[in-house]
Amino acid sequence: MKAEYATLINRKPALPEGLAKLVWPVAALTLLLVFNAIFTPGFFRVEFRDGYLYGSLIDILNHGSKVMLLALGMTLVIATGGVDLSVGAVMAVSGAIAVEMVQDPTASLAAAVAAALSVSVLAGAWNGALVSLLRIQPIIATLILMVAGRGVAQLITKGFIPITQHEGFTFIGNGKFLALPFPVTIVAIMVLLTWAATRKTAIGLFIESVGDNEKASHFAGINARTVKFVVYTFSGFCAGLAGLVAASNIKAADSNNAGLFLELDAIIAVVVGGTALTGGRFNLPGAIIGSLLIQTLTTTLYMRNVNPFVIPVYKAVVVLAVCLIQSPVFRAQLAAPFRRAAA
Repeated sequence: MKAEYATLINRKPALPEGLAKLVWPVAALTLLLVFNAIFTPGFFRVEFRDGYLYGSLIDILNHGSKVMLLALGMTLVIATGGVDLSVGAVMAVSGAIAVEMVQDPTASLAAAVAAALSVSVLAGAWNGALVSLLRIQPIIATLILMVAGRGVAQLITKGFIPITQHEGFTFIGNGKFLALPFPVTIVAIMVLLTWAATRKTAIGLFIESVGDNEKASHFAGINARTVKFVVYTFSGFCAGLAGLVAASNIKAADSNNAGLFLELDAIIAVVVGGTALTGGRFNLPGAIIGSLLIQTLTTTLYMRNVNPFVIPVYKAVVVLAVCLIQSPVFRAQLAAPFRRAAA
């Protein structure tokens, strides 16, 4: 029996490793779309009005943009063997700073965006310093900012929910570009830049080396501390962008609810996309597909009038199913009885 499982587990995949890891999240997303095509009327209806596209699929791209941005930074953090629980709180801080600065319709949008992103980068650098320099466990280091970040956002907004009608700031989360919501353009640019940085330079190799074996990477001449510091800083930047999108979308800074639990969605998207929490090789396309899977599931449940408080249960079931089917051991156990019967 053990020999049979070992044969099935060690069998070389027919596809390259990167593509093989995409098979199951793509299959899960496809099944979900097929379900909606059959049971959710109007799910695939896309309308072209006033030069822009509207429909459920467009809403998935729009509302899923925040998780996709978070997943980009989270992928690199997890690839080093860490985790960033503070991204939701950093979103709240970023949105609070930006909205406070653009409450005056004549205020400088560039200054507000620069300030919000600068503070977000500093927040990421803080996490990176705790993890790389002080050697604090990533889950503890980022939990500190996760807890304190919303308090900082509340201090910035003085406990209120400031609103803004600044046209430039509103465009970030509600504007349109090339017939699609502008957040989709932001995500596309960030995906291309992240992919180019990690796959066309040595940065990606350094990240995977540190996550796979930090001691070996040190002897190979890689500065693991610098690599970890950079990826946590980048995660803070991505969270800052997501915070701008979230605040612009509602034209306000809701420090209590901005980014709430989105750090969990980002982690789920990364894991479902094929990046192991133990670190090592990462899969950026898988993280984006995982984000789309999570958002498609959420949109589907809303359209079918499922109680919002119950939605996390459905998410957990889907994530568990995808993670199990990704496991070679689980697939081997499922296939073994059929192979014995066929033999």
